[in-house]
Amino acid sequence: MYNPKSPKAEEFIAHQEVLDTLEYAQKSKSNAALIDSILAKARLKKGLSHREAAVLLDCDIEEKNQEIYKLAEQLKKDIYGNRIVMFAPLYLSNYCVNGCVYCPYHARNKHIARKKLTQEDIRREVTALQDMGHKRLAIEAGEHPFMNPIEYILESIETIYSVKHKNGSIRRVNVNIAATTVENYKKLKDAGIGTYILFQETYHKESYEKLHPTGPKNDYAWHTEAMDRAMQGGIDDVGLGVLFGLESYRYEFTALLMHAEHMEAAYGVGPHTISVPRIRHADDIDAGAFKNGINDDTFAKLVACIRIAVPYTGMIVSTRESQKCRERVLHLGISQISGGSRTSVGGYVEPEPEDEKSEQFDVNDTRTLDQIVLWLMKTGHIPSFCTACYREGRTGDRFMSLAKNGQIQNCCHPNALMTLKEYLEDYASEETKQTGEQLIGDELKNIPNEKIRAIARKNLDEIIDGQRDFRF
Repeated sequence: MYNPKSPKAEEFIAHQEVLDTLEYAQKSKSNAALIDSILAKARLKKGLSHREAAVLLDCDIEEKNQEIYKLAEQLKKDIYGNRIVMFAPLYLSNYCVNGCVYCPYHARNKHIARKKLTQEDIRREVTALQDMGHKRLAIEAGEHPFMNPIEYILESIETIYSVKHKNGSIRRVNVNIAATTVENYKKLKDAGIGTYILFQETYHKESYEKLHPTGPKNDYAWHTEAMDRAMQGGIDDVGLGVLFGLESYRYEFTALLMHAEHMEAAYGVGPHTISVPRIRHADDIDAGAFKNGINDDTFAKLVACIRIAVPYTGMIVSTRESQKCRERVLHLGISQISGGSRTSVGGYVEPEPEDEKSEQFDVNDTRTLDQIVLWLMKTGHIPSFCTACYREGRTGDRFMSLAKNGQIQNCCHPNALMTLKEYLEDYASEETKQTGEQLIGDELKNIPNEKIRAIARKNLDEIIDGQRDFRF
């Protein structure tokens, strides 16, 4: 039944193919010659099949595991450089009709504070995010046909883009909402969204149906085939992800890569991003009740193997993870992180009262955006607030072609420096500004094209004089 080009979920994520892959990987995990051949293929930066990647994930030869980590780090540097894109989630509403057993928004939770932002609330939240320095948001909302219809989402996107406070503006709105129709995806595309993000939660169909006992999300095929409908609706930047801890991580890893292969086979465009959240405690949710949790070492290897298998995709880690964990995986493949995040509805303007909890999950990295920007620079990274690719039309196959051959750095590197300069001028603390100015001076020398380097220098000077939003 396995067919990566099929439009049917149970054929492009064929259960038996996953099981056969896991068996093959277990039998091959100590086969040094096979692992060497897979690593040699991976060094060509063309990616790996789900079976090849599963072998690397299961590899139990320590020397080879160190090669896996080293290769993941090198691929990350070759394709994405030392840039880390910054974003923040914006929760619009936690009203939801689904019964997801791992999420506090589930309809049976009667004591969580249900909230929905008005358009004026959204303006205040966006102003607060702009005053932090954010330029890219990911909007989140529970699934509710009456409280959170598509019209509300579209109006909210328009409001977000309309807010211009001081030198602030949100230049890219990514959308993480429930699976919907082709017609609604067309509306989201017309509204100017960036990436459409939808986590599968789990690809194991039987587990999926148990974890989603009620509500429209119970339909495995409808949910799993959502990215196909998004593509058909004209959205060519889509973001995949699973919630690690719900099912066996080996199963999820393999199926996630099969989904990426399906997107390539059916549409010629793989996922723009892959997210790797782990289940966390939240109101009414005990993460310890789920028996498939993974430790930090396993998490790090998952990140490394995804980077090797799908080298062109952006990889996202959120504030679910601690500073220590995030620092480790930054080197192994992560290219985007959130900063200064609030996972409650309205949490950027007002702190969440203890008796009105509405967070979706507990945040482990509670540092401010400025603290995270400083930390990134001190660990050798360039915090980037760039949104140029989307606004210059470098999406879908156009972005993928640049990412796959490494040429994306020719525009991303100077764009990162210019958006960092904006942050330093408008929002940074004194220590962050001093550190950033030194970093920009050093990194300018790494722009190989003399003409681009000269333009970047000129633009940086104009940013000091008050101009904003330069991009290559």
